[in-house]
Amino acid sequence: MAPIKGSKVLVTGSNRGLGRALVQAFLGGVAATVYAAVRDARKAVFEHPRVQTVELDVTNDTSVAEAVARCGDVDYVVNNAATLFNTPLIGVPDLEGARNEMETNYWGVLRMCRAFAPPLSSPRNGAIVNILSIGSLTSVPFCGSYCASKAAAWSLTQAVRAELAPQGVSVVAAFPGPIATEMARPEDKGARCPPDVMAKTIVEALGAGETMIFPDVVSQAFAAHYAASPLSMAVRVPATAE
Repeated sequence: MAPIKGSKVLVTGSNRGLGRALVQAFLGGVAATVYAAVRDARKAVFEHPRVQTVELDVTNDTSVAEAVARCGDVDYVVNNAATLFNTPLIGVPDLEGARNEMETNYWGVLRMCRAFAPPLSSPRNGAIVNILSIGSLTSVPFCGSYCASKAAAWSLTQAVRAELAPQGVSVVAAFPGPIATEMARPEDKGARCPPDVMAKTIVEALGAGETMIFPDVVSQAFAAHYAASPLSMAVRVPATAE
């Protein structure tokens, strides 16, 4: 992977939460350019000379192709854009939320990997960074459809890693635990990792060449338990959001 310093980085879902924090963390790592990708550029304000706002909808082929044309000089593509409905698989009236999560969290990631693989290939030796979740490894019942989409993205990540290795492209998986973003309930934020802390840890891990990143204390503890006994993790997560 290229050094963070002097690199060019594209971060999807940059308008808020972890995505916006990742933009700042890459700037702190002295990236030369950060392309901050958002669905609606009118809602994103980045007052920094090394940040370029890019309008990008990862669920749209044309939008992704336009992003490649504009940002084809990148060293890192960070697939952070995600959709979360916090719904179970059975106790919902329809499948609309599950379909939307899969469209963004799986198909969107695959679309980005396919589109950016050529410009990232050697001699650039770039990297794709897929922001997954500890829910990729075991399902949390109150957001089962989200976890299913992230599990699919984890499987995708492993396959794309194997396919792109001969081309010199690294494929990195990050597994954040709970994040204190806008999506979290106010009473829950105190127990969650601040996005700026998590983003800084992810960028530092990339700089160290890590390809499996557990960037907070919850995900690190989860990783230790998972490594010891994967099947036991199903009983370690709550059945509801309470």
